[in-house]
Amino acid sequence: MRLELRTEAWPYATPFRITNYVFTDAEVLVARLADGERVGRGEAGGVYYRGETPAVMADQIEAVRGEIERGVDREALRSLLPAGGARNAVDAALWDLEAKRLGRPVWDLAGTPPPRPLRTTFTIGAGAPDEMARAAAGAYAGARAIKLKLTDEDPAACVRAVRAARPDVWLAVDANQGFTRAALEQLMPAMVEAGVAMVEQPFPVGCDGELDGLASPMPIAADESVQALDGLAGLVGRYDIVNIKLDKCGGLTEALAMAREARRLGLKLMVGCMSGTSLAIAPAFVLGQLCDFVDLDSPTFLGGDREVPAVYADGDLWCPDDLWGGP
Repeated sequence: MRLELRTEAWPYATPFRITNYVFTDAEVLVARLADGERVGRGEAGGVYYRGETPAVMADQIEAVRGEIERGVDREALRSLLPAGGARNAVDAALWDLEAKRLGRPVWDLAGTPPPRPLRTTFTIGAGAPDEMARAAAGAYAGARAIKLKLTDEDPAACVRAVRAARPDVWLAVDANQGFTRAALEQLMPAMVEAGVAMVEQPFPVGCDGELDGLASPMPIAADESVQALDGLAGLVGRYDIVNIKLDKCGGLTEALAMAREARRLGLKLMVGCMSGTSLAIAPAFVLGQLCDFVDLDSPTFLGGDREVPAVYADGDLWCPDDLWGGP
C-alpha cells in the first residue's frame, strides 16, 4: 500500500463557542491508502483538548509508515497507534479501501444494519439567550433535535429562551465539563420545565464522582470522561449514555467494539463528532445505525464541504456511498 497524508483547513461560516474554546476553522488530516488504482480515504480532526493537531497526528503516522505500507490490518492498527485522531484517519482509509477491494459497502463489512437516514441533533454554540433563541428559530429552523452548548453564563435563561423559540424540538444541553454540582442542581428546574431530554458531560474529567447520589430527572451522557474501550466500565452507575467519537477512540473499528461493550454494560449509545467535513462524518454514520442518539452535524458549521457531501434534510442525515465506504 502507498500512504499519502495531507493537511487541510476548512473555515467555519461563523465562529463556534463552547466552554473555554472558540472554533474558527476545522483543521484536518486526510490519509489516503492506495492499492493499485483503488484508494481508501480517511479524515481526522483530532481531539483538541488532548493537543492533537494535524501536524501531531501526521508525526504519529509517519513514525509507523513502514508497518502501514507493508499491509497492516485494522486490528493490528489498534496496537500500532494509540486511540486518537491519527489512528482514526488510517482506520477509516483501511475500511474504505477494503470496501473497494471486496466490492461490498462498509456497513456490510461491519455487520451493521443497512443504512437509513438518521435524525441528528444540530448544535447551537454558547452565546447570550437572545442570540441562541434567534439561531434556533432562524438558522436552525429545519432542525428537529437541538443541542445547546452552555457555559456558566446564565444557562437557565438560555434554555428557556431556546425552548420558547422552538417548542417543537427534542432538546439537549452540553456543558463540555463547565458545571459544578451546585450549578447543575440549580439548573435542573429550568431544564425540567423546558423538557430537556439529556445532559452531556456536566462536570470536568476526574470529577465524575460528583454524579454519585445525584437524582437527575434526565439521562446524563459521558463525552470527555470516556475516550476509548477501556474507559467504559468506569461509567456504570454514574452515566446513562456514552458518547462515542471516532477521533477520541481511534476509529470505527474501536467504536464498534465500544458499542458492543456499552450495550453489555447497560449503557445507551450516542455517536458524536469533532470538527471536520463530511468525509469524517461518513464512518460515524455507519456507527450511528446502532445508536440511540446521533450528533453528527459538524459539516454544517463550515463555509464549504467535500465535492460529494453528506446530505442534511428535514433534520436528518444521509451519507451516500460515493462519499466514503462504497464498493
